[in-house]
Amino acid sequence: MDTIILFDMDGTLIDSTDAIYKSFSKVFIDNNMPELSKKEVSKFIGYTLNDMFKFFGAKEECIPRYCDEYKSHYIKICNQYTHLITNARDSIILASSFAHLGIVTTKSSRSSKELLANFGIDKYFKTIIGREDVNHTKPHKEPILKALDSLNLNIDKNKTYMIGDTILDLNAAKNAGVVGIGVLSGYGTLKDLNNISPYTFKDTLEAVSFIKTLHQ
Repeated sequence: MDTIILFDMDGTLIDSTDAIYKSFSKVFIDNNMPELSKKEVSKFIGYTLNDMFKFFGAKEECIPRYCDEYKSHYIKICNQYTHLITNARDSIILASSFAHLGIVTTKSSRSSKELLANFGIDKYFKTIIGREDVNHTKPHKEPILKALDSLNLNIDKNKTYMIGDTILDLNAAKNAGVVGIGVLSGYGTLKDLNNISPYTFKDTLEAVSFIKTLHQ
């Protein structure tokens, strides 16, 4: 196999909107903060927790504690309130037939591994890079480069793909010199994704099928 495919998690392979929103809501309620709607929270999914709490107006000195409270609640409920996006499993199985697979996400590696194992698809991924594994998260190039370093394969970057649903994913791909592919299964818009990459598809199955045709 001479191809690498890296996947984002939220909005790309999984929908954990409910788990994320419930976890933020608990922090908001427990700390007497103004509650936000699910739509308002969803606009920023894909950013780090620190950044999200900043966007939501949290005081800088409180953010580390809020993040800990969020993570403590999220890990308890993530399996219950998360589901695979339509066609995600089929796309992973197809991709594994011709490419080396990895995960690059701003979720923690721990929760990512638990979710993948819960869905029975962890065996397909050779590397998982989460927010605690890097100094700079997407859109920085570091997470993708770290994933490639972890795979330790001598594969051209023009045969290396990052599939994601937000501009963070596509800009990270651009910054790392790999091919970014957008999917409309999550939180990004067609216009925003097309501004960065010429390749945007309905979901990961369409994206993976496209990649396969390039290397047949």
